[in-house]
Amino acid sequence: MATTDAQVEQVRALVASIPAGRVATYGDIAMAAGLSTPRTVGWIMRTDAADLPWHRVIGAGGKPAAHLAHRQLRLLVEEGVPVRDGRVDLPAARFRFPDAAAR
Repeated sequence: MATTDAQVEQVRALVASIPAGRVATYGDIAMAAGLSTPRTVGWIMRTDAADLPWHRVIGAGGKPAAHLAHRQLRLLVEEGVPVRDGRVDLPAARFRFPDAAAR
């Protein structure tokens, strides 16, 4: 199934809403956007996220993307996100989208 412009814009709005010092996983965003897979969020982030706080989106295990790890972790630490051994402390830093609990 093709990704619609509305889905792309919804993902972009969700990423933009993650406050400094917090993170969300690809799965968190997919759930909040009503998407069937976090991979769709990853595709959107790869193709249309240069103007977004992309560094606040991480994998479910708290690890940043391997090719961006150093830069992403530096940006997160600068915002006060707790990082231990190259992983974000998800219980401490995870942002919960307000509407996600209703889904």
